[in-house]
Amino acid sequence: MWLGLALVRLLNLLPLSFQLACGRMLGRIAYRFSRRARHVAAVNIAMCLPTLTTEERTRLLRQHFESLGCALLETGLVWWASDARMRKLIRIEGIEHLQTALAKGRGALLLSAHFTTLEIGARALTLLGPTSIMYLTPRNALIAELSRRGRSRHTVQAISSEQIRDLLQNLRNNLPVWYAPDQRFTDKNSALVPLFGHPAASNIATSRLARISGAVVLPFFPERRADDTGYTVRIHPPIENFPSDDPIADTRRFHEMIEEHTRTVPAQYLWAYKRFQQSGTAVDPYRT
Repeated sequence: MWLGLALVRLLNLLPLSFQLACGRMLGRIAYRFSRRARHVAAVNIAMCLPTLTTEERTRLLRQHFESLGCALLETGLVWWASDARMRKLIRIEGIEHLQTALAKGRGALLLSAHFTTLEIGARALTLLGPTSIMYLTPRNALIAELSRRGRSRHTVQAISSEQIRDLLQNLRNNLPVWYAPDQRFTDKNSALVPLFGHPAASNIATSRLARISGAVVLPFFPERRADDTGYTVRIHPPIENFPSDDPIADTRRFHEMIEEHTRTVPAQYLWAYKRFQQSGTAVDPYRT
């Protein structure tokens, strides 16, 4: 693990185009040897994008693993690159929506999703001013600690997923908080909400957080530019009439935005994740 981190750190010193070329090479290696992840991603692509031909699905699957390899090296950029370097690589659109939201004095909930550019998106917000992020603690203890340190280096607070009170306090302090609740979720604030036309166990607490805090909810999506010159991050206008009286409908509206962005940059969505697995049921689309 330490050797791998040292390699990432060294590669981060090189131009971005070279880093991404190395990342794609790592992704091609992972594609060959990560049979389980390859199977999960293939099932997800077939379920979510059924109109693709077999050839198109195979090509997208390979491109996705290349994107995963890029994400590995981008994590090093997020942890160690200077703000000056990141500003040269990241173009942010829709800053006015964040400024308008913060002018109301109740913070802003930057609602994002699990694309391979997820870490880049979170770091991009810190270039605009004091920002907090909420994250899920990795299982590997070393990666968990390094992630906490790397994220804390550039944020007001890196909030673990169990620290809901801290998230609300940051919003009360009129800070933007990066929040990506779109992973498989089976806790008390969960429900089956369609995603790409399939039921997905989802976190529906975003509506409740918005109602309690009064924060403006801004959808927020990053993407890796095709020419390898950097990243484009788009902060969208606030979701209208959000939150409503129906948290499931609110979650479905956000899912539709995820679907739209996925179709724009399909290789960058996190396909190698068991999003449609439902705990405690016989439903398991990933069973071989």
